[in-house]
Amino acid sequence: MADPKGFLTTGREVAETRPVGERVKDWNEVYVPGSLLPIISKQAGRCMDCGIPFCHNGCPLGNLIPEWNDYAYREDWSAASERLHATNNFPEFTGRLCPAPCESACVLGINQSAVTIKNVEVSIIDKAWGNGDVTPQPPERLSGKTVAVIGSGPAGLAAAQQLTRAGHTVAVYERADRIGGLLRYGIPEFKMEKSHINRRIEQMRAEGTKFRTETEIGRDIDAAKLRRRYDAVVIAAGATVSRDLPVPGRELNGVHFAMEYLPLANKVQEGDLTVSPITAEGKHVVVIGGGDTGADCVGTAHRQGALSVTQLEIMPRPGEDRNANQPWPTFPMLYKVTSAHEEGGERVYSVSTTHFEGDEDGTVQALHLVEVEFKDGKLEQKPGTERRIPAQLVTLAMGFTGTDQANGLVQQFGLELDERGNVARDADYATNVGGVFVAGDAGRGQSLIVWAIAEGRSAARGVDRFLTGASALPAPIRPTDRSLMV
Repeated sequence: MADPKGFLTTGREVAETRPVGERVKDWNEVYVPGSLLPIISKQAGRCMDCGIPFCHNGCPLGNLIPEWNDYAYREDWSAASERLHATNNFPEFTGRLCPAPCESACVLGINQSAVTIKNVEVSIIDKAWGNGDVTPQPPERLSGKTVAVIGSGPAGLAAAQQLTRAGHTVAVYERADRIGGLLRYGIPEFKMEKSHINRRIEQMRAEGTKFRTETEIGRDIDAAKLRRRYDAVVIAAGATVSRDLPVPGRELNGVHFAMEYLPLANKVQEGDLTVSPITAEGKHVVVIGGGDTGADCVGTAHRQGALSVTQLEIMPRPGEDRNANQPWPTFPMLYKVTSAHEEGGERVYSVSTTHFEGDEDGTVQALHLVEVEFKDGKLEQKPGTERRIPAQLVTLAMGFTGTDQANGLVQQFGLELDERGNVARDADYATNVGGVFVAGDAGRGQSLIVWAIAEGRSAARGVDRFLTGASALPAPIRPTDRSLMV
């Protein structure tokens, strides 16, 4: 146990953010560099090393949280990094992007503030990179087996790294021009600078993983031909089909999916574009969708110089405390203020868009909405609550409905889908097609980065066993596992 009295003597402190007026003028990460290290050892000491650490259950990866908390408290950063990497290929990603269901399940959180597990995690991995503790781990021998991984998001990268280290020759296919999937083009730079992805890619290259960009399976390469070329295939193409809003005026210029808007802003930061073709500069911006993707649109609009930003959510405003039907250790739906929300804008709950209004040139100028409420389990409009708000840019951030089928990948492989439209798989993550496996959102549906990495690791075990008859690779979750939510 780190500090037997730490949870009694030390209060919760989190990472310090840069002043709003400073950070909205650049695209760097919002946190003050190095602000965690002076406080993180004491914060790690708040861990009680519980007899039954429910943080393990909250984390799909099964992270050994009490162990690396103990090492962080003692400032044994090398040992902490080893324990962290034992269950997580990319803790610098999860430490920045995961909503931390482990903290919701922290036993200390029953009656006081939970341990800052996420901050401890990112401190350990940043220190590990700085100390040179993160090095390539090439296999001792090659198996002679080949694997293709379709998609280079967190699930695909995790599966690829595990299989490469197991001795297989792995090639990752990515339809975009850079590796990373939505980590690269869906997550704004201010949430995670892309240098974190780049150095992991270099580590994986040094281990032997090969990468093929600007290659879309189904369009550029026939999926059936790919299957014949490799001993096994892992589909980790994500759930990239955005949920649409079929209301009058949807066809107007200036109404875009979030995943049309966000990647262009990231391409500016990559140096591919001088100015984004879709920009919020000088415009009234409306973001439809109250989740993390919507918050990413809000923060991006602030940095592009929007006149105003309004975020709409059809559901009621969550409370700031757990509801009785969301008891510990479940992951509660709470009112969350992200760094993007701290930067300004208005959040409007319990409203639904009725239609968009455009000018004579066919460009959106306003959005009409109405208040809604649940009655007898149904969503109903409240008469007399209609109103109009200005909008010259609208982003639709209402989630995703499944993996892309328009490119032919599903049909060419002959894959079966489940009742939710995801690629069906068995207990080993295998599809109905021999030698073809699926991991991440393509099989699970839209989910969190920590679930994607866990699925990539588990699917890698299934592939390894298929290729060799046995596997020593870990499998942290089953395809049927779900988060601790009610």
